[in-house]
Parts: sequence; C-alpha cells; structure tokens
Amino acid sequence: MTTIATIRVFIVDDHPLVREWLSGLLQRQADFQVVGTADDSAQGLAAMLASPPDVAVVDLSLRRGSGLDLIKDIRSRLPHTQVLVLSMHEEIGDVERAFRAGARGYVMKRQSTREIVTAIRQVHGGTLYADPTVLSALAERMVGQPQEQGSRSPEILSDREMEIFCRLGDGHSTRRIADDLQLSLSTVQTYYARIREKLGMANGAELVRAAVRWNDGRR
Repeated sequence: MTTIATIRVFIVDDHPLVREWLSGLLQRQADFQVVGTADDSAQGLAAMLASPPDVAVVDLSLRRGSGLDLIKDIRSRLPHTQVLVLSMHEEIGDVERAFRAGARGYVMKRQSTREIVTAIRQVHGGTLYADPTVLSALAERMVGQPQEQGSRSPEILSDREMEIFCRLGDGHSTRRIADDLQLSLSTVQTYYARIREKLGMANGAELVRAAVRWNDGRR
C-alpha cells in the first residue's frame, strides 16, 4: 500500500471566513493536513515555533501585527517552513516586498482554488510560485530602470514605513497603528515624520490624502 506524504499547513489570516474556507479546501486534499490557524502574527508565530509546519499560508494585511515581519521571522527562525502569501493585493510592489522578506510564493485571493492548491504543493517542493503575468511584471521591474534619485513615489518607503503609510490610508490613528503593530507610540510618530519627509508632504492632512489615494489604487 502506497503512503501519501502529508504537507502540514498553517494558516494566518485575520478573516474567519477565509480561514474556514481555506481549511476546508485543504482538508479535502489527500496530501494536506491543516495543523493550525491564527488571526495575528504573534499568535501564529508562537504556534508555529511550537510545532513547525511545512508551509505557512500568510496574509500580508493583518489587523494585528505585520505580515511582512511574520514572513521574516519564519525565514530566520523556521528555516524549513516555506511561506506562501495569500493576498487581495495585486500591486507588484507588494509582491516584490513579500519575496524579499522570504516568501516562496504569492497568490491572490481571487485566484481559483486549484491554483492555491498547486501553489502550496509547489513551494513545499522548493519552487517559487506566482501567476506567470506577475512573475513577468516582477522580472520587468527588477531589470528596468532604477528609480530616479529624489523620487516621491511611496515605493521608496521601507517595509515598515509602507505598512504605516497604508494603515494611515485606512483611516487608522498613530495610536491604533502602534497598538496593532505592537510598537511604541513614539516609534510610530518617528516613522510618521520620516514618511512625510521622504514623500515631501507639507503636513499630516496631505500625507493622509496621499495614503488614501495609494490604497484606492491597490484595491
């Protein structure tokens, strides 16, 4: 009798319906076992450190904690766990940041269930995975012209700065951002000032308007 190797999967997503849907989908596959789920990065990392999965499926946009920070923590502390990002964002900058953080695959939530299953199997096997059009756009971006010095595009922001910028665009206060990202208020205020300076914004209201426009363009 042939024994099927089981891929142990852990899911981190702050939407209960997504966790329930994805768990149900994967449990119907003979070679998958969902070993746990979490709705924030701290809870997810603690559970995975206690019992490392083969593949972690991570949403970048978590209400509490940072999806990118979680990917970096998994890469450094769980070297045998592969990360697949499952996201609603199609902006190529988000894809690039995810891969640079250590993700091995990137799929959008709008993609078919078959593609998600394929992506998990592929990253578990050690191969990068993304939609061919996404990989093409990423390759074009990486071999294209470097950004001009002094560019004011939000893409010049660091991972943490971008995360705070996007949360500002969602209408979050600096205090809420500090709570959600588990940072001190003064640290977030320092990032806030740095973002304003990098983007050349005259005041906070201008910065928030720019963040709202940026988020609208990513949806």
